[in-house]
Amino acid sequence: MARKTLAEMEQTLTDSKARQRLVSLFDEDSFIEIDKFVSPDGETAGVITGYGLVEGAPVYAFSQDITVKGGAMSKASAAKISKMYDLAIKNGAPVVAVYDSKGGNIAEGAATLKAYADIAGASARLSGVVPQISLVAGVCAGAAAMTACMADFVVMTEAAEFFMTAPFVAADGNMEGAGTAANAAKSGTAAIVAKDDAAAIAEVKKLIRILPSNNLELSGNDFFAENDAEISDSLTGMDMVKAIADKDSVTELYADFGTASVTAIGSLSWRTVGLVATDKSDSKLTAEDSAKIARFVSFCDAFSIPVVTVLNSEGFDGGAAAELAGSVRDTAKLAQVYMSATTAKITVITGKAYGSAYCAFAPASDMVIALESSVISTAAPKSAVIFLRGDELNGTNEAQFIAEYEANEASPFALAAQGNVDRIIEAWETRDAVLGAVEMLSSKRVDSPKRKHINFVY
Repeated sequence: MARKTLAEMEQTLTDSKARQRLVSLFDEDSFIEIDKFVSPDGETAGVITGYGLVEGAPVYAFSQDITVKGGAMSKASAAKISKMYDLAIKNGAPVVAVYDSKGGNIAEGAATLKAYADIAGASARLSGVVPQISLVAGVCAGAAAMTACMADFVVMTEAAEFFMTAPFVAADGNMEGAGTAANAAKSGTAAIVAKDDAAAIAEVKKLIRILPSNNLELSGNDFFAENDAEISDSLTGMDMVKAIADKDSVTELYADFGTASVTAIGSLSWRTVGLVATDKSDSKLTAEDSAKIARFVSFCDAFSIPVVTVLNSEGFDGGAAAELAGSVRDTAKLAQVYMSATTAKITVITGKAYGSAYCAFAPASDMVIALESSVISTAAPKSAVIFLRGDELNGTNEAQFIAEYEANEASPFALAAQGNVDRIIEAWETRDAVLGAVEMLSSKRVDSPKRKHINFVY
């Protein structure tokens, strides 16, 4: 039998949605497929792997092909994916994993378990070395969901499904919303949910454009314009974050999880920065906010991305339900991450900074900047006045005493006198003050104690 030509062999490979997703992800004509002809049992493996340029940056990727045995994970698929991970770590390039599969190849038995284990191990080795982004575009279940969630960020389409156990066979019944993208966003599993494949791929491209390629590379870009927005002390949450960062550079992450706070990636004078704001709503910070911020800051620290924290908070949720749920655990984790992070950290106090909220963020920072109108106190001013001057209160002088307390003991000038606030500014100076701090800390170096890793609170 005559050997098939390359053209004849390529004709047998369908132009699947899996391949189309990769072609859409990579810059025009830059995608190079590898291991294209791996075909166990005479069929194409259920995954496409390769590399190319995304927004001009080298990237490795794989895309599961649901048209081949339901995209089932097999020994051959695992070998292709593992090789792709190996190339990524050797070359210091990000990995994008596109998930769309009905599960493992049951016919291969125990080999399927090893296949999943190999991929999880490869992903773990890359963690903190190169950025990893999972794009869940179809079904992502069981061990695949576990591995997808090990990535730095999970981007999902609205119609995608993401679960460990299929909701329709779960022991507690098919609960409404289980396994959906909306639930993944609310539970903090998905960082971004997009309308469809095209929108999700656009979000992945935006992240690749602004993130460093690896943990040894300084991150920055020249895609964004200078910001001419006016900053006032009335701005909060995303409005303040967007006013500080370069124009159109901000991507919010985990918007539906921990809804009292903002975590976002953006740029400042074209230098990539992580942006945190504690005043997305009037609510106090919850355990979800603590968990969200802690993971985000940990990511920034791994890639030496400066963290700018906009602090305006009365503190953490102290309700009985929160305490019973162990909220102190997540608060401790947040403080531990901030204290141990060696990347540049700048805190801007724009309003209230009471008690544990101040202690969790500001003391760990390299630079603390406060607006002159900010109020920094060991407790809410009213509580402090009751404690300090309760015997003087007569029902008519409380407001006066609170104003005096805020103007004296709780003013940023009182903290600055003790060396706990580095700069006091007017609101309009905020962007320049933050930019100056980021540039000043750009060469920060820290010698940490010799150890394997922090024993983080979980």
